Amino acid sequence: MRKAMLGTLFLLVAVLFPLSASAQVGVSVNVNVPLPPPIVFAAPPELVVIPETYVYAVPDVEADIFFSRGWWWRPWQGRWYRSRYYDRGWVYYRSAPPPFYRRVPPGWRDDYRAHRWKGREWKHERIPHGHLERNWRAWQKTKHWQRHNTWGVRGMEARPIGPRDSRRMERRPGRPVQMRPGQPAPRGGQGFQPGRPGPRAGGPPGGPHRGPAPAGRHDNRGGRGRR
Repeated sequence: MRKAMLGTLFLLVAVLFPLSASAQVGVSVNVNVPLPPPIVFAAPPELVVIPETYVYAVPDVEADIFFSRGWWWRPWQGRWYRSRYYDRGWVYYRSAPPPFYRRVPPGWRDDYRAHRWKGREWKHERIPHGHLERNWRAWQKTKHWQRHNTWGVRGMEARPIGPRDSRRMERRPGRPVQMRPGQPAPRGGQGFQPGRPGPRAGGPPGGPHRGPAPAGRHDNRGGRGRR
């Protein structure tokens, strides 16, 4: 009796174990995302900075490889991957596309080959890999490319970079309003005009440049004051 029961259990284990193992294999295959094929570089690549951004691109390979904020980025088959190295260590990036890619025009390679950017002459500078790795933080902090001949684009006006700078410019149509404790905010543009100082605290509402009247003097406009 005992031998029959042991034999039955052994058969059940032999039958169920391959099924569970095959199920685990199927899950791993569906969950794992394939990695892009490696790109062989004879030497560390040179890059160019894309005008009006602090995004760097490798122009000498057919695949798109970008560098932004310390990460190397690469799209492949509708997915995005990133790494700390330009030639290995790629990891699938779920929140695709990365934020910096919105500022990269799709025809940047054509502009690079034609030495043109938005109809202007573009004298792009080749940046060695090691030079970029050592200096990208300082360049971004000091707005190096914005101040350095506006990314090499002749005749292009330097403009703020990034959403933070653009929001700051939207809040500054003229001179900033300096509010004091207890002072009501101006409504409908009263009391503040772009390029003109606002009213002084405690001043009369009739004029932005008048202060409080000195003691002993009264406003006699219209004959309503005291004599």
